[in-house]
Amino acid sequence: MTFAHPYVLVLLALLPVLAWLKGKHGQEAAFLYSSVQLVRGIMGLTRSSVGKILLKLRWLALALFIVALARPQIGEGETRITASGIDIVVAIDLSGSMAAEDFEIKGERVNRLDIARDVLEKFIAKRSSDRIGLVAFAGRAYIAAPPTLDHDFLLQNLQRLNLGTIEDGTAIGSGLSAALNRLRELPSKSRIVILMTDGQNNAGKVPPLTAAEAAETLGVKVYTIGVGTRGTAPMPRTDVFGRKVYVSVPVDIDEDTLKAIAQKTGGKYFRADSTEALREIYTEIDKLEKTEIQIKKYQRYQELFPWVVLSGLSVLLLEVILGNTVWRKLP
Repeated sequence: MTFAHPYVLVLLALLPVLAWLKGKHGQEAAFLYSSVQLVRGIMGLTRSSVGKILLKLRWLALALFIVALARPQIGEGETRITASGIDIVVAIDLSGSMAAEDFEIKGERVNRLDIARDVLEKFIAKRSSDRIGLVAFAGRAYIAAPPTLDHDFLLQNLQRLNLGTIEDGTAIGSGLSAALNRLRELPSKSRIVILMTDGQNNAGKVPPLTAAEAAETLGVKVYTIGVGTRGTAPMPRTDVFGRKVYVSVPVDIDEDTLKAIAQKTGGKYFRADSTEALREIYTEIDKLEKTEIQIKKYQRYQELFPWVVLSGLSVLLLEVILGNTVWRKLP
């Protein structure tokens, strides 16, 4: 058992002094009874000893209240949380071209956002000791989740990402800048950004290479991933009969810019043209970004304050009842 405010227990040392000042004996008790049989259990008590007992009950109640103020606690067990010192922000492109279905999961066609979400979920599961944040961008960028160790919260926000929720476009520079703004104040051993896009920068006010220079200044490493098959990709459309059909659209990824961003910041550029390639990319990033793990212990406590207060009130109530009934002193 521990105390949240142990210094309060110093007040217990004052109780003997107060008791000495008050006197060694309490008030004498006396009461007239119609029958001695009613008080046979206390016939051996003298008037002076009864007063002592009542006074001791009062001091005991006061001592319990002091202990309650010190907030006694019982540890319920330790929870170990590992913090690796690596902070990661993943910036995901939500532009309209991410709807192209050039990837597969279990033999079924999925769009680029779905495969990005699936692979990222597995990556997050492997990095339980890292703070991970999420930025979504299209024509502009916004924070989907700040860097956090609460990966359940992170995954919930990842599932909320949908195409068409942001004005269309590809603001690579804005997405990278938003990610950097979430990392710049964090005192970590290593800070990285994983930026996934399938197009060229055509929106936003921040040029991608300008954002890369800011990342270099802040010491943030950027891994860039170009998502999409080479050549053309099947884009789903709905024909006049309401059926889903596919139209081949050209894949236009600005690989030169993505390579320049990675090179300037000490990261690496990857091209994900298949489901397996994207999985291998995240596996490689997982291997590259490792550091010594620091272990922090967090103790869960059960507060005993209410029980100690209840005990003090019970003792005080007992003293009042006894002092005003069987051990009552008449004027």
